[in-house]
Amino acid sequence: MQEAVNHLKSADPVLAALIERVGPPRIQYREPTFEILVRSIAFQQLNGKAASTIYNRLVEAAGGKITPASILRLRPPKMRACGLSRQKLSYIRDLAQQTRKGKVDFARLPQMPDHEVIAHLTRVKGIGEWSAHMFLLFALRRPDVLPTGDFGVCNAIRRLYKKRTMPTPRQVERIAQSWHPHCSLATWYLWRSADGD
Repeated sequence: MQEAVNHLKSADPVLAALIERVGPPRIQYREPTFEILVRSIAFQQLNGKAASTIYNRLVEAAGGKITPASILRLRPPKMRACGLSRQKLSYIRDLAQQTRKGKVDFARLPQMPDHEVIAHLTRVKGIGEWSAHMFLLFALRRPDVLPTGDFGVCNAIRRLYKKRTMPTPRQVERIAQSWHPHCSLATWYLWRSADGD
């Protein structure tokens, strides 16, 4: 990890200043499981506290463990009562069905290259590139993930690099050229840049 920090500090003076301000990285990783992808869907477009409440209700309704079988045993009205939108519950149920049928194979994901993981996961309704990027970064612990469409990343770049407007994905990639092969750590620092603002 220190090698990645040193690379980013020497590659980009803006990131170097941010790293000095934030301090050593404290990334919280999760296991690459069905449960963590369900959690990611539940958290889409919600603030952390509201999403946690909804997700915890879902875990309780599912009997304390999120598995394809426990999700498919839940009727949609019960899932709605947890606070999930109709759209999100349809995504979670689709993921459960595809996992049960073997179309989504969590055991194979750690061996796949990044682009294959993205293609494999985005076949599921409701799992877009952003969710696949989060899975790569936090569950599979891939070192060079750059979620160019993430609001937090784009907003941090706009502020830190003094852009008048939100950067496009292409502009994010251009700024990040010198960060490779450590874009995941740079992304984490960009998210932390808003802490304390």
